[in-house]
Amino acid sequence: METPLIHPFATTIDEALCNGCTLCVTACPADIFTMVQDKARPTAHTDRCIHCDHCAAICPTGAVTVEGVSDDAVALTTVATGATSTKGASADSAPEVPSVAGLVRLMRERRSCRMYRDKPVDRAVLEDLVRIGITAPSGTNSQVWTFTLLPSRRALQRCGELTARFFRQLNYLARLPPARLASRIFSGDTLGKYYRENYERVVEALEDWDRTGRDLLFHGAPAAILIGAKPGGTTPREDALLAAQNIVLAAQAMGLGTCLIGFAVEAMAHDPRIKHDMGIPSNERIYAVIAVGHPKAPWKRPAGRRAVTPRYWEG
Repeated sequence: METPLIHPFATTIDEALCNGCTLCVTACPADIFTMVQDKARPTAHTDRCIHCDHCAAICPTGAVTVEGVSDDAVALTTVATGATSTKGASADSAPEVPSVAGLVRLMRERRSCRMYRDKPVDRAVLEDLVRIGITAPSGTNSQVWTFTLLPSRRALQRCGELTARFFRQLNYLARLPPARLASRIFSGDTLGKYYRENYERVVEALEDWDRTGRDLLFHGAPAAILIGAKPGGTTPREDALLAAQNIVLAAQAMGLGTCLIGFAVEAMAHDPRIKHDMGIPSNERIYAVIAVGHPKAPWKRPAGRRAVTPRYWEG
């Protein structure tokens, strides 16, 4: 596990506004506040601050200010969001929340889109999707995620060529029995598993790409969002995937289609030349690639799911 990212402490409390309610003390996950003469004060452990903004968000008088965070970071330009649902909520009243039924419908209606219209996605919409993505939680509030926007078919085609280059080389190795044997001995049979489960399909997709230009990687989408992470996060993969879920749900609500592209993630994980050619720093790792575009045809009903049986454990 990487060392948690430490944020410089820059949280202040206005003594004149503090009413001594203790809410910031109990809400702080890092225990950096204490009560002194009925007023909240920082403790000696300010280096633990993770800038989660919980203290300011729960303060009823606006006495707490956390530097380095801002509502502007998640202010959208293409969507009118209105006031936040918890604004003005008292300790005795539940905040207004969106309809659970509406949220569930949105989740059920979202599905992977592999048919897109030949219509670009506005760059302002892509940037708003990123802002929506960063409202997701992150481990120790590290927020070390990165977002790379591919705003055009030209960019996706070039990314597809770089990904294809990796899989052509991988296919060459996978065809060699000695290479598969070495993989079984030294790396858990990863190459053999690829050969058995994906090789034929990838060969066909590459042949189709070369012969007709058919895009079986991004499915003809006009844009994509790459989500990665810089060093310093405690759970970078989980952080990126949580942001990805926010983005695909928001895109669904906007009438856009999305699809997570796992083959591109794998190629970038194993071929550093792809990130280099795309201008992505070598110390970043890409955890999610999301194709984004306008669906060619509407779905007639929500997708079904296989039933699951939850497991209980009561200690």
